[in-house]
Amino acid sequence: MKHIFIFLLSLLTSLTFAQNINQFDANGKRHGIWKKTFDGTKVLRYEGEFLHGKEIGLFKFYKNIKKKAVLTATKQFNKTDNIAYVTFLSSRGKLISEGKMDKKKYIGEWKYYQKRNDNLLTLENYNANGILEGERFVYYENGQIAEKQFYKNGKLEGKSIWYSEKNIVLKEFIYLNGELHGASKYYNPKGELITEGQYKKGKKHGIWKYYENGKLIKEKDFTYKPKYIKNKQ
Repeated sequence: MKHIFIFLLSLLTSLTFAQNINQFDANGKRHGIWKKTFDGTKVLRYEGEFLHGKEIGLFKFYKNIKKKAVLTATKQFNKTDNIAYVTFLSSRGKLISEGKMDKKKYIGEWKYYQKRNDNLLTLENYNANGILEGERFVYYENGQIAEKQFYKNGKLEGKSIWYSEKNIVLKEFIYLNGELHGASKYYNPKGELITEGQYKKGKKHGIWKYYENGKLIKEKDFTYKPKYIKNKQ
């Protein structure tokens, strides 16, 4: 009798819990705990809580991998706005990236991590419209900066610098509205200047200089010279 009582109590508890999930309020909005499965399966797709149609608290999202629910993302919501703190995870549970989202838009600072360790891979910033804005960094596995760039309304702007793993500058470019425009320099792994010149609207312009062992060995003129075609009489 004791075992039967425990079984019935467990069944009643399960049924009561089931009746308390995936509910709607009087206005037809999702309210309370919600859990959804992948179509045609019992594999959990997401779970979280709604407050009269609005997500609150922690939501968990899963992938169906070999008929098992594997956590691949989380979103931490609040009651005041649509902004959530989001994490993306690999199928093995390693953190891939994290940052804030406003509905489907990335906003603010986002961090992306290396595959083989927990060091940063990329650090970038988005404006309120979900567009790249401000400094963006790319890193080597050892944590050394590989690239440093600046974005304005989604386009490269100002100086961009590339580094070696030994923190030696390899390239320096200037961008204007997403195009190469201005002084550019290339260096060898020792940090010695090997090429320098100007870009104008994405194309090489003017005199470019080439060096070897610190000595100028060649110059090339990329100044645009229009070709005139004589009219046939």
